[in-house]
Amino acid sequence: MRQEQRQDLPNVGCVPMISSMNTLRTTALLALLTALFLWIRHALGGMGGLVIAFLFAAAMNIGSYWFSDKLVLRMYRARAVGPGEAPELHSVVAELAQRASMPMPRVYIVDSEAPNAFATGRGPEHAAVAATSGLLRMMTREELTGVLAHELSHVRHRDTLVSAIAATLGGAIAMLANMAQWALIFGGFGGSDDDDGLGVGGALVMMIVAPIAAMLIQLAVSRSREYGADDGGAELTGHPLWLASALRKLDDANRRMVMPRAQAHPATSHLFIVNPLKGGLASLFSTHPPIEERIRRLEEMAQKA
Repeated sequence: MRQEQRQDLPNVGCVPMISSMNTLRTTALLALLTALFLWIRHALGGMGGLVIAFLFAAAMNIGSYWFSDKLVLRMYRARAVGPGEAPELHSVVAELAQRASMPMPRVYIVDSEAPNAFATGRGPEHAAVAATSGLLRMMTREELTGVLAHELSHVRHRDTLVSAIAATLGGAIAMLANMAQWALIFGGFGGSDDDDGLGVGGALVMMIVAPIAAMLIQLAVSRSREYGADDGGAELTGHPLWLASALRKLDDANRRMVMPRAQAHPATSHLFIVNPLKGGLASLFSTHPPIEERIRRLEEMAQKA
C-alpha cells in the first residue's frame, strides 16, 4: 500500500442532509411511478389482479431488501478484510463513519482490476462497504475518501429502501402488463369503446408503454439518488473536488477496463459508484447520470464553498 501524506477531514460541523432539490425530485418520481400503477389499476377495472401483482412484487423486493447485503457480497465474491489487511481502507471508512455519526460498516474487497466501489445493506446498522482492488491501487487517500463518502451517503440516506420501493412498483407494473397480454390473447379485452374495459388498443398500450415508462422512471430515481450521494459525500468530506478527481479517474479507467460480463450483473449495476457495464443504449438506459455532469456539479459546489 502506498504511503501518502494524510490530510484530515475539515471540521465543518454536523453533516447536512441530502439537498432538498434531490429529495423533491426523487419524491416526484416515486409519485409518478405510483400514479402509473394506479392508472393501470383503473384501466384494468378490477382489484384482484392488482393486489396479487403488488403483493408478489412486494414480497420479492422486500426479501431482496432484507438480504441485499449477503446476496450482493456473495455475488461479487467480496471478502471481508480487517485493519491489518487493508489499513488505509479501514481507516478512511472509520473516519467517515464517525463523522457521519453512524456505526462502523463491515469492510470488503472485491478482487477486480476494474476500479469501482459499492455499499449495500438495509440501513446504517447493517451496512457493508466494498472496494475493488483496482480502486485501492489507483486512488490517492483523498480520492478514496471522496469515493467512500459517496457510498456511505447512500447508506445514510437509506437509498436501498428507496430502490426497493421503486422496484416493487415497477415489478408490479411489469406483472400487470404480462397479465394484460394473456387477457388479450384469451379475449379478455374484447369489449367495445363504450365498455369500461381497456379494449384492444388500451391492452396494447398496457403491454408495451407501461413497462417501458416504469423502467425509465426507475432509472431516473436511481440517477437522482446518485446525484444525492455525490452531494452528501462532498458535504461529508468538505472537499467536493476529492470526489470529482476520483470520478475523472474512474471514467478514464472504465473506458479502458470494465468488469468482465461474468462478474458484473445488470441487476446490481446501480449499486456501484460508476456503472460497471458498458455498451448498448447506455445514455438512455443507464442507472447513473453522466460523469461529466457529476463532475461539473461538484466543481460548482467547490466554488461556492
